[in-house]
Amino acid sequence: MTKPVIMTVDDDPGVSRAVARDLRRRYAGTYRIVRAESGSQALASLRELKLRGDDTAVLVADHRMPGMTGVEFLEEAMDLYPYARRVLLTAYADTDAAIRAINVVDLDHYLLKPWNPPEEKFYPVIDAQLDAWLRTPRREHAQLRVVGHRWSARSYQVRDFLARNQVPYTWLLDTAPEGAELARAAGDPELPLVVTADGTTLSAPSDAELAAAVGLSTAPAAGFYDLIVVGGGPAGLGAAVYGASEGLRTVLIERHASGGQAGQSSRIENYLGFPDGVSGAQLADRARRQAERFGAELITTAEAAGLEARGQARVVRQTDGTEISAHAVILATGVSYRRLDAPGLDDLVGVGVYYGAAMAEIPGCQGEEVYVVGGANSAGQAAVNLSRYARRVHLVVRADGLERSMSHYLIEQIAAIPNIEVHPNTVIAEGHGSGHLEAITLDGPEGKRRVDAQRLFVFIGAEPHTGWLEGVVERDPRGFVLTGPDLVAGGRRPAGWAADRQPYHLETSLPGVFAAGDVRADSMKRVASAVGDGAMAVALVHRYLEQA
Repeated sequence: MTKPVIMTVDDDPGVSRAVARDLRRRYAGTYRIVRAESGSQALASLRELKLRGDDTAVLVADHRMPGMTGVEFLEEAMDLYPYARRVLLTAYADTDAAIRAINVVDLDHYLLKPWNPPEEKFYPVIDAQLDAWLRTPRREHAQLRVVGHRWSARSYQVRDFLARNQVPYTWLLDTAPEGAELARAAGDPELPLVVTADGTTLSAPSDAELAAAVGLSTAPAAGFYDLIVVGGGPAGLGAAVYGASEGLRTVLIERHASGGQAGQSSRIENYLGFPDGVSGAQLADRARRQAERFGAELITTAEAAGLEARGQARVVRQTDGTEISAHAVILATGVSYRRLDAPGLDDLVGVGVYYGAAMAEIPGCQGEEVYVVGGANSAGQAAVNLSRYARRVHLVVRADGLERSMSHYLIEQIAAIPNIEVHPNTVIAEGHGSGHLEAITLDGPEGKRRVDAQRLFVFIGAEPHTGWLEGVVERDPRGFVLTGPDLVAGGRRPAGWAADRQPYHLETSLPGVFAAGDVRADSMKRVASAVGDGAMAVALVHRYLEQA
């Protein structure tokens, strides 16, 4: 194994040599010190390191560099080495640079020059960053390859699973030479074929098999916890972070990938503390790593099938028959996009029709006419992202405009992008295609018309994942979980509660079980409010445990 890299970037040759000299003096025995004198030179070196399979532990960049600032370099370097620790050097206290670095690149440390003596001002900082890097679980699967057919629903599902779980992979069509050779070498198995870095082959794997192959946790380490969080969207991740950081032994179970609907968002621009915006995938990945750093267990491909009280324990039964018990449970299962009720579409899901952003499919939209259905923020964000690839994006909206359900900043963005066309008072009447989507019928002010379309992205309505809670906790007619005062106000006081028993704000009709985020009745469907729900639910769990 080659030594991990510590890279230093500074446009001043004297300073650059001094930083590299001090680093070599202490770390050359264990790490390779790489020096660059510009951001572009450093990025070129990082790309070479990535191709060779070398790892990078720490990036030390000067902020005031011409052409590319240290912050800009660190932001781009994140895409190559997301786990590398990031240190910004500056000659004086630049508050604006520090704030931007913290928000944009999740800066790990801010170091003033000069750092003499290094034994006091420099080495302790680098020691701490290296220690944190060594303790951070890193999943690097750059050699993972997926072979499949372009219009295969399961191939799309495998790619979407990997993309949403932040697992790098190479996609190969079965008709391409390399893809065909891999398939032949594996004995022409059922596609999609997944080939891991060590040569292991998986033929049409299930999500659980895929998760195990790439190193995701698929089973809890214990049978009993202080807190079970069901669902890995913003509310669930927020609950896991706050629960684990406050000393609760916490496990989060998620059936697909952390981030939920928000994790598929191309850009979230109204989340506090991120003035330049943040992608849903970045936000979810940071939250996941933060929860794991505090000791929370995150279990993937785990789907809840039942909930019951056994004395003081609350037990979650999974679809595979296994059970997890805890003192308390937070329900954060979120919602899913409602299916379009139009003939011909159900058979084309995954082969041209996609519910959500479908990150794995976006690059394939290059130069195409793409249709997006929905009038809320998720649809608007997808349209903006797709406009960078597609020739034209058609935003199909049932209402007479976007103002009713979309944020003002997003409406302004869409209006300024020339290749996005909004179709108000319009619905999808029918889908057409044999084996994959080929056309759709629009029904709007001009009547019905058929248009060519190979990709349709749907962002309409919200359906909660609460069928498994039937008869266990009270829900409203649409299936959203009732909590707190809504239980009493609706005359749904659970049997067995004392006459003066008032439920906590986010508590369900089953004591010790709380609901957070979009699954909760009358919740605000925004990322920030979901995270706030998760934090508040943990505070109420503590109160419940103190009184139990």
